[in-house]
Amino acid sequence: MQKKKTVFVGLSGGVDSSVTAALLLEQGYDVVGVYIRTWQPDFIECTAKEDRLDAMRIAATLGIPFLECDAEEEYKKSVADYMIAEYRAGRTPNPDVMCNREIKFGVFLSFAMNRGADYIATGHYARVLETPDGFSLATGVDVGKDQSYFLYRLTNTDLGRVLFPLGGYKKSEVRDLAKKFKLPTATKKDSQGVCMLGDLDIKQFLAHYIEPKRGDVFGEDGGVIGYHDGAVFLTLGERHGFTITAKTPNDAPYYIIAKDVDKNTITVSQKNTEGENSILSKKECILSNVSWVREVPTIGKTYSAQIRYHGEYLPCSIVTNDNRDAVVRFEDPLLVASGQSVVLYEGEVCLGGGIVV
Repeated sequence: MQKKKTVFVGLSGGVDSSVTAALLLEQGYDVVGVYIRTWQPDFIECTAKEDRLDAMRIAATLGIPFLECDAEEEYKKSVADYMIAEYRAGRTPNPDVMCNREIKFGVFLSFAMNRGADYIATGHYARVLETPDGFSLATGVDVGKDQSYFLYRLTNTDLGRVLFPLGGYKKSEVRDLAKKFKLPTATKKDSQGVCMLGDLDIKQFLAHYIEPKRGDVFGEDGGVIGYHDGAVFLTLGERHGFTITAKTPNDAPYYIIAKDVDKNTITVSQKNTEGENSILSKKECILSNVSWVREVPTIGKTYSAQIRYHGEYLPCSIVTNDNRDAVVRFEDPLLVASGQSVVLYEGEVCLGGGIVV
């Protein structure tokens, strides 16, 4: 008889990873449940003990082995410290992208392969497509839950060792499956916030590592019209996080159109930050640290891109591209902040992307 394939499933204690394990077990795989332990600061409400206990309950319910993968040190360095350093430098990072690349498909993948696994699996809403030329990353069928944006740094080699059983399901169907399998997490609420840290206020989190410092808010004419508690906590296009003291008859909201981290100042405008008349919008942006899933996109060909998770798909093309950097040109001007990830698609296939300079 052919040996069963062994899959290590990342059990987070939530419904998605629980159903992932149950589906793979039903499909005939040898399944091992793994709880990935990560760093948690002592000043936020910690749910790790509860989540680990739920993961253990799932393993017991399904009758599968349970292991724990220690990713605490790597998470602190590659996700938390990275996020703090990026904000301190005035950029707007995406910690979920780094968490997936370095922890779930870095530390956990190595952990599993070193213990004889054939694959790892997670509860992501995305799909792996196999072709004669290799593997591609595709969007999940549930548009509202698709998570391919966060996975754009996976490589063709990674995808050959990864399973995403939920990619072909809608969230409502996953909940129904959890009830069908009688899983104890069937009615558990979805986790929110930063990947594996949970629901937290980013500004409050950063304030423990970056001292708040009051600075001036400038209007477009250069006059001081308000104050804020730190330019590093704010991002371009944001309309909250600062106070306007020079009130005018025009009650339209103000948007951040510029910031100077060294001088700790921001400039705001009541003009829309999007569109042809925007002060900030531009058609081209430079991407650094580009990562393509399988092959380099063709220069001049029209693709679509997301500049934020679940953002609109925007028509674009690649102007220049090398091993590390690329220039992306959009059909319409848009506002994108330094540090954000721009992810390219061709139809349902995620091609990869990079980080805005």
